[in-house]
Amino acid sequence: MFSWPKSTTPASEYKEKLVAAAGAQPTSPPRSPPAPHRKSDDMLKSLITAVMPTHPTAEQLGARLEKCSVPVSLDPCRTCADPCDIGHAEYPKHFLNLASDMFGSVRAYGRQVVISTGASDWQRDIEDEKNSLAHYLSPVHHSLVRSTKKTAAPSASHVPGVFESAESTSLSILNGSHRTPDENNSASVIVLPDFKLVTSVDKTAKGAAELWKAALDPDVGRAGVPAQGNIRSFPLPYQCVVLICSHKRRSMRCHIAAPKLEDALITSLESIGWEAHTQPDDPDTLGPALETIPGSPEERDAAFVSRLKNVDDEYDQKRVLIVRVSHTGGHKYAGNMILCFPQGASVWYGKMTPHEVPEVVRQTIVGGKIMPGLLRGGMHLSRPDGKNIIDW
Repeated sequence: MFSWPKSTTPASEYKEKLVAAAGAQPTSPPRSPPAPHRKSDDMLKSLITAVMPTHPTAEQLGARLEKCSVPVSLDPCRTCADPCDIGHAEYPKHFLNLASDMFGSVRAYGRQVVISTGASDWQRDIEDEKNSLAHYLSPVHHSLVRSTKKTAAPSASHVPGVFESAESTSLSILNGSHRTPDENNSASVIVLPDFKLVTSVDKTAKGAAELWKAALDPDVGRAGVPAQGNIRSFPLPYQCVVLICSHKRRSMRCHIAAPKLEDALITSLESIGWEAHTQPDDPDTLGPALETIPGSPEERDAAFVSRLKNVDDEYDQKRVLIVRVSHTGGHKYAGNMILCFPQGASVWYGKMTPHEVPEVVRQTIVGGKIMPGLLRGGMHLSRPDGKNIIDW
């Protein structure tokens, strides 16, 4: 069998002869190329830097809001140590979604209703629950509201998520944890930003239509219409109504956050001498129904506002109503909280923890100022002439 002759020249000497024959100088072995994973990591970092938005800081948001006459506080949202050293309740590890930018995530609406159910969790879509007021109210609104809807205009120029509710005919429908005496047949409805409690609303299509015509029609003022049927309305005797999303079937995070935020609110309010309520007062103790106010629509609205202004004189302590509600949108921003005031403002805060609650009480509920670091958006936040959101 034929075989190639074996070379007697050492491999290194043979390589040098080949290089010399080619007219090149011997070179050292080339360096190893960069590890592929390093190159991939560098490319990924560059790509993320290029496409990921840089979230504005609280100071930057505050500056934008101040230019539009929104009262802000740039004090820290959290004053306890991290880890907490004063016993605030904690969320599970990695609970908060810190990557998402929540500012501007609120869609405009004209009014918001919170329907009594006595529960803190509901079907995934509350309108799907047969024989519930939410089930009837949504189609009633869409059938009765004007076909030429207004487009909500920002109350603060170029600030997303901040609107004047009077410029929208959208209706936000929520279920709430508050109760009503006749739970099986009727409901009590909190109407915002009007800041009133509408009672004796039948859980029927007819009842939903009566509620809409009496209190939710965009052409109807805060005081509603004069007495019609069984519906009666009363001013809410509180300095603030706080809505906390607890809707487990929509978001486990909201379900976990709600009781912790509620407990922290109660503790913080009571520590400054305020009362915290989780159920509205008995309507029989709230004075004459708004439907009995005489006069023109403008006169009736003025009389209603006067009663809201006089709440401080009727009670020895300032009071806040806390209600757990169904999905408000943006479950990735849990814990979600909406602070509503009789002066008309609604402040949507997100990524709330019990650690921020004392400052929310101090700066927003008591001080009337917005905390940009927690803000998702809101209604009626612009206050000219240096006023805050709790000034009349």
